[in-house]
Amino acid sequence: MLKMLILPLITSSLMSGLSSMESKACCRMGVLTVTYYLWTTFIAVVVGILLVLIIKPGVGTDMESNRLGGGPVMTSADALLDLIRNMVPSNLIEATFQQYKTDLVPIFKVATRTIQPNFVYVVPDDNDPNGRTVYLELTPPPEVLYKTSPGNSQQMNVLGIVIFSATMGLLLGRMGERGAPLVNVCQCINECVMKIINAAVWYFPFGIIFLVAGKILDMQDPSTLGRKLGWYTITVLAGLFVHGLILLPLFYFLLTRKNPFTYIRGLLQAMVIALATSSSSATLPITMKCLLENCHVDRQIARFVLPVGATINMDGTALYEAVAAIFIAQVNDYELDLGQLVTISITATAASIGAAGIPQAGLVTMVIVLTSVGLPPDDITLIVAIDWVLDRFRTMINVLGDALAAGIIAHLCRKDFPLSGTGKVIPTLTLNFIL
Repeated sequence: MLKMLILPLITSSLMSGLSSMESKACCRMGVLTVTYYLWTTFIAVVVGILLVLIIKPGVGTDMESNRLGGGPVMTSADALLDLIRNMVPSNLIEATFQQYKTDLVPIFKVATRTIQPNFVYVVPDDNDPNGRTVYLELTPPPEVLYKTSPGNSQQMNVLGIVIFSATMGLLLGRMGERGAPLVNVCQCINECVMKIINAAVWYFPFGIIFLVAGKILDMQDPSTLGRKLGWYTITVLAGLFVHGLILLPLFYFLLTRKNPFTYIRGLLQAMVIALATSSSSATLPITMKCLLENCHVDRQIARFVLPVGATINMDGTALYEAVAAIFIAQVNDYELDLGQLVTISITATAASIGAAGIPQAGLVTMVIVLTSVGLPPDDITLIVAIDWVLDRFRTMINVLGDALAAGIIAHLCRKDFPLSGTGKVIPTLTLNFIL
């Protein structure tokens, strides 16, 4: 049900929120938001790299895993180009249920037959005392080349919808009275979505119990899994703890001079939903509700910062990809130099931006990080067994990072959005209506 509300929530909140902003204030808020998101994502990657180098969870680990055969590997350039292409979807209706994705089509290049035989055998023959000569020709396997071709992935193109909605909102604001009817419709849709969320919150505990219980029952031999991946799990969870409960609150305190844990207390409901669904996009409606009702963040800022954050801000995913890449290198006794560590940090930051806000999307972008430093992408299967657990915790950090960013941006842009005593925006000469 939460996934059903993603599309109307993003479109209505961005259109109605940005339509009442001045262009200068909107531009400043956008630059601050994107800069903050990129900075915290890079910090998360650095934290993960430092912890995995200190703990060394992959040293001496004996992994017995059925690894997948070699297959097509998407390059980091293709992934980043897909991200840019998805910013401007060719069909808006199509963007609601699928997004652009580069496909790698295999092309088999069959080797030519050899003129000379590879092997000559002499087989005993009753009619010939010297034996019968047999020529054996071994044809080499075909060479497989991969050609890129445009394709589609059956996932909502959230980034394209965000870009379109933000553009529409800014243009509606410039239209003044002529755009007011459509803005009123968006406001009504947004209020209806929030009312649906308030009604659905009552049955969420039951859904959470069954979601988590089903995953626990699917586990096979937890003791063996813990013995092989225990230190890896501890390293990832320690990194998420340091980044989510120490660094992010510290940034919030330094920039706002307010108690971060009082703010975080109002986000507990959204973090529990993130733990259950392992999807930052599905948690977006609950996060919006917590920010507006519990944290008292300005409605316009929450409507802009949260959808953008759910699309590009993946602190937990970036940290996890950096830790997993170095863990796989340690398992394979592969020494990484400083240049390769820098490559991992940059690639993990870029790949996490392109990761979808769906369960276990980090496994897809993990291939990009591994191939950037020459590690075998098939070794992703080493960590698949425990990924469903870690995916839930890193989604919590992603949601927490989005919500804290909204609080920080609200404080930094408070002069652009003056509030009255009731928490509503005071109308100015450039505004024609009140949210």
